[in-house]
Amino acid sequence: MKDRTYDLEERLINFVLLVDGIIEKLPSTRLANHLSGQMIRSSTSPALNYGEAQAAESQRDFIQKMQVVLKELRETKVCLKIIHKKKFLINGDILSVLRENEELLAIFAKSIKTAKSKLSN
Repeated sequence: MKDRTYDLEERLINFVLLVDGIIEKLPSTRLANHLSGQMIRSSTSPALNYGEAQAAESQRDFIQKMQVVLKELRETKVCLKIIHKKKFLINGDILSVLRENEELLAIFAKSIKTAKSKLSN
């Protein structure tokens, strides 16, 4: 059986690379440059914080770190949506990245919910 932790870590790393692919295709406008900087930070943060969550000192610490992952994924999603609405890129380029972002959001929201339920038991 595969190590699911590793799979999720790899998926987050791959997400960074997908977002970087978007960033590299953006035009050099003030808005695009600003969003690029934001997305560099917000898209790399989930992978890094997920790594920290794996070494959490307690269930509460784990939840807190996972909530940071979720927050940063949401920030990346908003940046991607702005890029999409501004029509900086062809739909196909960004829609697949938005789909992956949505899937990751769902995974981490569920994981946090599960971890919180374990606190009350």
